[in-house]
Amino acid sequence: MKKTIAEHAARFSEAAADYDEDQNSEEYEACAGLVIRRAAPAGTDTVLDLGTGTGAIALALSADAGRVVGRDVSEGMLEQARGKAADRGVENVEFGRGEFRAPEYDGEAQVVTSNFALHHLADEEKREAIETWAALDGGVAPSRSDSVGPRRIVLGDVMFFGEPDPEEPFYSPEVDDPATVGTLVDYFTDAGYAVTQVDRVHDQVGVITAERVVSGGRES
Repeated sequence: MKKTIAEHAARFSEAAADYDEDQNSEEYEACAGLVIRRAAPAGTDTVLDLGTGTGAIALALSADAGRVVGRDVSEGMLEQARGKAADRGVENVEFGRGEFRAPEYDGEAQVVTSNFALHHLADEEKREAIETWAALDGGVAPSRSDSVGPRRIVLGDVMFFGEPDPEEPFYSPEVDDPATVGTLVDYFTDAGYAVTQVDRVHDQVGVITAERVVSGGRES
């Protein structure tokens, strides 16, 4: 990680008030839209949205999920998210502080989402984060009596489909540390997930959808 968690939190808190207006590129909006579509929660599912920012993904998923839990390191971003939820009268979303590798959440999560945030971590830290997500309580699986990890993880992020080009708009070497798509796929596979879809939004932006694998194949 090229900046500490505290430095990232302070940086995003400072930008929180204008963050939504600043994130207006076609690629960012396409990525967010794909994360929402791929998450596809059922009406009883709890979604854990990590790096929730101002709550764009969490609030969009709230209509289809039973509950949405948003976690972020930036209190300024969380204040914006809570304000939007209150303004819209959304009551099944809860926002609080949490990190990728320490979400500060011990409830069930059938679906985990994250958009445009994981790239701040170094590769080994990304691996640890994905392992943390896979170890969350996903509830009881069909035909099983024991709890397993989340059914689905959807990651939208800055990621490299080819050779990285620091002149492109989605990669700032001084603060960002994106991984290649292959690296991320390997991390999900090692954590017990099958990557079922990779959406290429831009040479440096994509969405990975991973489904939990249980004995006998991927669980639906």
